[in-house]
Amino acid sequence: MTALTPTRRAFLCLAGSTLVTACAGTPDNDAADGDAASRFGFTPVEGYELMSDNGYILPPVPPQYLEWPNRRQLVFYEGKEDAETIVIDPHAKFLYYILGDGTAWRYPIAVGRAGLALKSTTTVRVKKEWPGWTPTKNMIRSQPEVYGPFAKGVPGGLASPLGARALYLYRGNRDSYFRIHGTNDLSSIGNSGSAGCIRLFNHDIIDLYDRVSVPTTVLIRSAEDSLRLVGPEFSPRGVELPPVIVSPETIYGATDVPVDAPINDPDGVLTRLN
Repeated sequence: MTALTPTRRAFLCLAGSTLVTACAGTPDNDAADGDAASRFGFTPVEGYELMSDNGYILPPVPPQYLEWPNRRQLVFYEGKEDAETIVIDPHAKFLYYILGDGTAWRYPIAVGRAGLALKSTTTVRVKKEWPGWTPTKNMIRSQPEVYGPFAKGVPGGLASPLGARALYLYRGNRDSYFRIHGTNDLSSIGNSGSAGCIRLFNHDIIDLYDRVSVPTTVLIRSAEDSLRLVGPEFSPRGVELPPVIVSPETIYGATDVPVDAPINDPDGVLTRLN
């Protein structure tokens, strides 16, 4: 991918900052921004403000997690993929939604150990809003002390490891058990994690979800193509992070929305799995 000149980059950043999905509401005036600054201790970044979605309240994403290039952007795209294709670059930690006019929406991602194993072409065949989560039999068998307590599944909501949205990836008509989904672990975006698949900020997965139709092809970029298209500045990008406990109350408490954990989770295991 060709590096953008400052002028072109500024134009695309501005374009990317104006997105607000139809199903989500955000503050849109100076008074709301001032209130948010007082409430959260920072001025929200456009596109990542306080958001109401399907009865849930998402707090704004703190600016320290959104330093360039860790935010949603419209970019010039030099790949050859067809329009309405998703391209995942696990090396540079980006996901692209191709528009077909020489541009693409680029989202920063976190890539878990499971996500690193995603190497072949898959297809989005199922989309879910605020999805529930159930560990696979293999996960329970390999780490019963971690996944056993959740064998019956976790209902969708603020405590779900899949976040606000999930795209379910299939090989043919068979579920691959790979997912593109939201996360509460904000610091993981732009890095690799010890668990999980392909994760986005909840604000970003909501935006992507509204763009993606069923079916949509999902391609994985090789390390060679990543380096050629993105360049050494960003490929490879990020570090591998150890498991992190992120309490849902810490994330959502400031929004005054009670977080009722559907399953007893005293050690915060759920948030280490997203």
